[in-house]
Amino acid sequence: MKKLKVMIADDEITIVEGILRLYDWEQNNFEVVGVAYDGMSAINLANEKQPDIVIVDIDMPIRSGLEVIQEISKTLPDTAFIVASGYDQYEYMRAALKLGVVDYILKPIKFDELHKILEHVRMNIIDRMSTKKKETEPASKNNSIIYSIVEYINSHLTEEITLKELGDLFHINPYYLSQLFKEDTGINYHNYLTTTRINEAKSLLVTTQMTISKVAATVGFSDYRVFTKVFKKYEGVSPTEYRALKKNHS
Repeated sequence: MKKLKVMIADDEITIVEGILRLYDWEQNNFEVVGVAYDGMSAINLANEKQPDIVIVDIDMPIRSGLEVIQEISKTLPDTAFIVASGYDQYEYMRAALKLGVVDYILKPIKFDELHKILEHVRMNIIDRMSTKKKETEPASKNNSIIYSIVEYINSHLTEEITLKELGDLFHINPYYLSQLFKEDTGINYHNYLTTTRINEAKSLLVTTQMTISKVAATVGFSDYRVFTKVFKKYEGVSPTEYRALKKNHS
């Protein structure tokens, strides 16, 4: 996978400059392809640049952020949207989520949080491409192998999945596989596996009554204490705290 193209739409110049300057886009395999300071310009720019990801403010001049999402989605249905806003109000979040927004980040933007969201979007794009691979001929044999591996990971989370095991299964040298995975997806294999497991755990914590140890086992952690430590590293809170926070906001 090439660098994911990102577009930023926000009428606050200082916010845009901060996002551009403080986040290391190049290092994290993203490319900012354009900036728009009003809603109409954002729509026109998106049609021109065809970004993979749009970070958009809700309160935009000429056309609102929600209108921007609606219009861009008509011509670019695969584009992922991240809403950045100063409004901490449920009605805004609900409206954005109904439009298929991937996530909602409040200003002032915390860049560790932005990084987590961007990596989550990358994972969604990788999964979507893996699904599409079934419907269309893959661009190359290497792409086919990586997308097959992604599918395998997603359906075998309860198991231990090492590079050696994947290498044996897909008849490819583990070291080469590691390089190929990073090259095609933009993310380290072990980071992808862990993030996939954490995302599945987050879903289970919110949608089920499973114990923490059961959730841990379901997503491939044999020791719930290790799971708790890794979860807190990625999310900033423990699994128990995450579940409580989500229930309080539901």
